[in-house]
Amino acid sequence: MRLTIIGSSGSFPGPDSPASSYLVEADGFRLLLDMGNGSLGALQRHIDIYSIDAVYLSHLHADHCFDLCSYWVARLYHPHGAKSRIPVYGPTGVADRVAEAYGLDPDPGMTEAFDFHELSPGSFDLGPFSVRVDRVNHPVEAFGIRLEHGGASLTYSGDSGTCDALVDLAENADLFLCEAAFHDHLEHPKDMHLTGSEAGEHATRARARSLLLTHLVPWNDDDLTLAEARSTYSGPIGIARSGQIHKIG
Repeated sequence: MRLTIIGSSGSFPGPDSPASSYLVEADGFRLLLDMGNGSLGALQRHIDIYSIDAVYLSHLHADHCFDLCSYWVARLYHPHGAKSRIPVYGPTGVADRVAEAYGLDPDPGMTEAFDFHELSPGSFDLGPFSVRVDRVNHPVEAFGIRLEHGGASLTYSGDSGTCDALVDLAENADLFLCEAAFHDHLEHPKDMHLTGSEAGEHATRARARSLLLTHLVPWNDDDLTLAEARSTYSGPIGIARSGQIHKIG
């Protein structure tokens, strides 16, 4: 598997990165995990945007899904004709939510460009990937995802506070792409996001083989987030940056 960080900024785009978006490739199949604000522009630095085979939306907050609206325009109104429909996986109400975001009538909404599938906890196959998803701890319905292919595994947290389901998804994962939006020394809402040390704790409990911190809010100190995570996790660890490429397995 090959992971490209398209955007790793949390809550809103930062000066050096769009909001959350991650490209995962295997056997020529291209899966986009989340399409946060600004991600469609950055995606074009890496691939032909019409070569995406499927999109997964972890939840329906703007910093994880709103560039699907722009992608709908790009697919439906291409001057050489509309592109074929591709699957979009997301929480309950995903089709209506993105249609509403663009001011469309829910019927047909964006269904001319996308074949929507609502997520529920469980496993399924998507292209070459074996996929498992489960609900994680966030104020809206949100999912973490585990992808496996060819003996390699990647877990992506989406947005989550402390959560046993996230530990289960990341068990022995080769790479745990985990949000770390909060700092330990500041007060913050419960059941929303992880601190760096909490991300490290989850990775340690899961025995994840490596940890990559993401969803980094622009006003935070990334070096401090990294230090917090290192205080609770002893394996290989890094900060996700837009443009990075990681080979998994």
